[in-house]
Amino acid sequence: MFSPGSLDKKLLLEIAREALHAGVEGRESLRNLGSDAAAQQSTGVFVTLRTRGRLRGCIGQVAAGPSLAEAIAHCAKAAALEDPRFNPVRPDELGEIEIEISALSPLEHIAPEQIEAGRHGLMVSRGSQRGLLLPQVATEMRWTARRFLEETCVKAGFDPGVWREPETEIQAFTAEVFSESEIHSGKMPGPGGRAKSRYSIST
Repeated sequence: MFSPGSLDKKLLLEIAREALHAGVEGRESLRNLGSDAAAQQSTGVFVTLRTRGRLRGCIGQVAAGPSLAEAIAHCAKAAALEDPRFNPVRPDELGEIEIEISALSPLEHIAPEQIEAGRHGLMVSRGSQRGLLLPQVATEMRWTARRFLEETCVKAGFDPGVWREPETEIQAFTAEVFSESEIHSGKMPGPGGRAKSRYSIST
């Protein structure tokens, strides 16, 4: 069972950093992903890459599958090389990139009036089409809960007001968010602070 408070954030960021470098430099994938119990948890996760505060890539998986450590390694590499919004990360960029990890709680259905901007991340879906935004997006963009819901609908490729239709499914989650700069400074936020095949793009 996923327990955010038990996460070894430093270890998980080190795994993401090693996977990022291995992927960009074309080296063999990591074999030792850590034996820490928290790293073996299974949960959804997103890895976000930033350069000087600007988004450089973000890839994740919503459903729990492999261990958290394995998922982070895969998503770090995918964020660098597979985010279709950006060119692949070059080796000379690695020193400027900061890594942020969002470990997700399980998805739960939520009523629109219960959404809290900055606390909840959202996934809006209808049939096979869906869109997801991490909770920190609402904080960074200073969106209200209603605006955040509308933007998640747009992310899914729908009109902003499609959430009102009964066929639309609205699910929420919280996230334990931590980054390299916060680890180095010793300042860590609480849950929700601060998104090809099975991967999703969030931010």
